[in-house]
Amino acid sequence: MKEKLTYTDTTQTNHINAFLLTDGYKTSHRELYPDDTTLIYSNFTPRSLKHAPTGVEKVVSFGQQMTVKQIHDYFNKGFFFRKKEEVIEQIKNEMEMYLGCPYDVRAFAELHDLGYLPIEIKIIEEGSLVDAKIPILTIKNTKPKFFWLVNYLETLISFLLWKPVTSASIAYVYRKLTEKAVAATDKDRAFLVDYMQHDFSARGLDSLDATISSGLGHATSFLGSDTLTAIHGARTYYGATGPVVASVKATEHSVACANTTFNADGTTDELAGIRYQLSKVPTGIFSMVSDTFDLWRMLMEYLPILKPEVMARDGKLVIRPDSGDPVDIICGTKSSGGTTPQEKGVIELLWDVFGGAVNEQGFKVLDSHVGAIYGDSITINRATEIYERLSGKGFAATNIVLGVGSFTYQFNTRDTLGFAMKATYIERNGVGQNLFKDPITDDGTKKSAQGLLTVVKENGTYKLIDKVSWKEEQTGELKTIYINGNFVHTTTFDEIRNRLKNA
Repeated sequence: MKEKLTYTDTTQTNHINAFLLTDGYKTSHRELYPDDTTLIYSNFTPRSLKHAPTGVEKVVSFGQQMTVKQIHDYFNKGFFFRKKEEVIEQIKNEMEMYLGCPYDVRAFAELHDLGYLPIEIKIIEEGSLVDAKIPILTIKNTKPKFFWLVNYLETLISFLLWKPVTSASIAYVYRKLTEKAVAATDKDRAFLVDYMQHDFSARGLDSLDATISSGLGHATSFLGSDTLTAIHGARTYYGATGPVVASVKATEHSVACANTTFNADGTTDELAGIRYQLSKVPTGIFSMVSDTFDLWRMLMEYLPILKPEVMARDGKLVIRPDSGDPVDIICGTKSSGGTTPQEKGVIELLWDVFGGAVNEQGFKVLDSHVGAIYGDSITINRATEIYERLSGKGFAATNIVLGVGSFTYQFNTRDTLGFAMKATYIERNGVGQNLFKDPITDDGTKKSAQGLLTVVKENGTYKLIDKVSWKEEQTGELKTIYINGNFVHTTTFDEIRNRLKNA
């Protein structure tokens, strides 16, 4: 009879040994620290914005609670909840093959006996805006014999945390840009800002974890998103109970093709298929991909024919092109006096067919039965230009939703905001010593703080003070979130969103 699998069957579960979640060179550091080391104190900091996208001048503190909960889970499932003999033997066997020499695993066995991570992690409150060089997380060991664990966790902290912080920081720039454009052209509909940058990045990201962390980063500033994994992240790591993100019914190119008539002469006819799709979604917002074949024919031939049906709907038909230069497609190639569809662009062509109203600020707002979304290759620079060119033609920014995808959220690395985790303080036999690095060949980016750290808030701005005493380290804006396997002072996703809106 086959033995029933249990949670601790280490050879037949997918839970990775938590001690493989580091860089290989860190596996030898424990024995290389001074023998009398009793404490290591490190910080995770955005060191420079020189590689940041246009407009990113502040860093959004976000993702630490998610990161620490993930680490806690990795170590429980991949270490503490597994049989000691099996998990320690695995570490020993793997490390001896990896390093090609005997490997001492007694420290790992002692940690397993302890049963929890003996560390304290402090963070800057999530939803806060900080400058470069301000640490958003500090970590130290709470039991002397486990000093080595602090920087063993560096790799894990780094690859889990840089992405949500970076995506949230970029989303915040989009938020401010959108708020400014709406205030200038359609301030009475400022409530639409929450939906005007829509996250389409999931398929372009490189892992499930990335879609969760980056999708949540976007969601700190916007509700519009097709990244459904953000819902799981918000509920799992931030206790979200209400709406996390939102979207509408929509088509894709396969649907458009399936509803297209392909003629014997090689031409296509989409009219009947469009009418059929409209009949299937008689109410509400309906986004229809519109450039599977000929966007301009859709706008200048099909929509005028279908205008009575569109205007009779209790809802909005949203036209979605996603090919070509987004600025020109939306705004047209001419600032005024255009005659061809290319010169006019999508928004002006929709106005020609459906009209609308001129608001109190003097800008054209499309009839409520129609709108547009563009979901390809949007960047901060392109979004800025789109709003400027629409405004120049007399159209409100609220006429268009922009789909923010991998062009925004995948073209980033840990170096986009210069993130690094560095040890700045050590105790040997209980005696403290400040640590720092300052490479002579560097431009100053890699110069670290020194010693114990505190972050204070002065006139709304966060300021780092280093080389402080333990008493001073206990004060300031860095607050404990995790200590000895327990979470304290956790936050919710709604609280983060509200802090950021009021930052």
